[in-house]
Amino acid sequence: MRVGSFVLAAQFPGQGQGEALHRAVRTAEVAEEAGLDAVWLAEHHFVPYGTCPSAVTLAALLLGRTRRLRVGTAVSVLPTIHPVALGEQTALLHVTSGGRFTLGVGRGGPWVDLEVFGSGLEAYEQGFPESLDLLTRWLREPAVSASGPRFSFREVPVVPRPSEALTEDLAEVPGPEVVVACTSPASVRLAAERGLPMLLGMHVGDEEKAEMVALWRQHARAAGRPGDEIAGAAHVSAGVCQIADSRADAAETLTKAMPGWLKQGLEAHVTVDGRIRSMRDPLAYTELLCGLHPVGTPRLCADRLAATSERTGISRFALLTEGSGDLAATEENVRRLGTEVLPNLG
Repeated sequence: MRVGSFVLAAQFPGQGQGEALHRAVRTAEVAEEAGLDAVWLAEHHFVPYGTCPSAVTLAALLLGRTRRLRVGTAVSVLPTIHPVALGEQTALLHVTSGGRFTLGVGRGGPWVDLEVFGSGLEAYEQGFPESLDLLTRWLREPAVSASGPRFSFREVPVVPRPSEALTEDLAEVPGPEVVVACTSPASVRLAAERGLPMLLGMHVGDEEKAEMVALWRQHARAAGRPGDEIAGAAHVSAGVCQIADSRADAAETLTKAMPGWLKQGLEAHVTVDGRIRSMRDPLAYTELLCGLHPVGTPRLCADRLAATSERTGISRFALLTEGSGDLAATEENVRRLGTEVLPNLG
């Protein structure tokens, strides 16, 4: 089982954006010190829900600050960037870090981002498969051309080639891993047909995640993916983790801080076409997350992670550890996750 920290660089009420980003960097540094496997970086534009607008840029900084930790994006929003540009950035980080970078991609939402970056609503509603296929070809082939509805260009060489990555002792490493955020049966099928593992959101529980894993396997088999690839797919479960000496204290920490951040952050989203969108009740959503995820004593948190892994078959976790909104409390939470929870997972 591999456990990492899910970093949003969340701007809580009364905080500055620099404060949120500093907490994000410190979370990664402490995660490596505490023995966590990875940090996963979220990407958002124009909203305080998350103040990191480029997960790959922050990943580059953190890969340079760390030596062992894996760094992944959760996710880079594919409709707002050219897939070749993202492929080049991914290859660069993969090669220079000795294979410690994981690229997570997703569709994002129908936000004003699509207007600002000029990609339009069609890139969100219809263009994701074409972008994903172009991106994965860039990461696997020595030269790439395109002749699709959105992207058309003559063949060009891939530089740098991801296959050129070496560890510090000059051992070869596999190509960069690509993970796809999945929130619907259609996205599950898209990932499965390409043999790409899923990143599953923190708003769904074990039963639904188990159903999505089963559906992924069904579609992967139907697409003729190799059996060992299907069996070894390392899906990622996003969640929340808050550790305290009692479950009541851990839940209280989150219910005091997270609703204000959620209300401020989610209300700031603006749709590109003026469509009406509903927003979860921030307190009810926080309480839901406390019930779904490892929130409580170290023993309870370990049991919760083990139970989720057993029920779903998922072996990797990306856990939001900054739910208190406080730097010192976040650092302590990450340290306790590494030193008091991980040993109980065997």
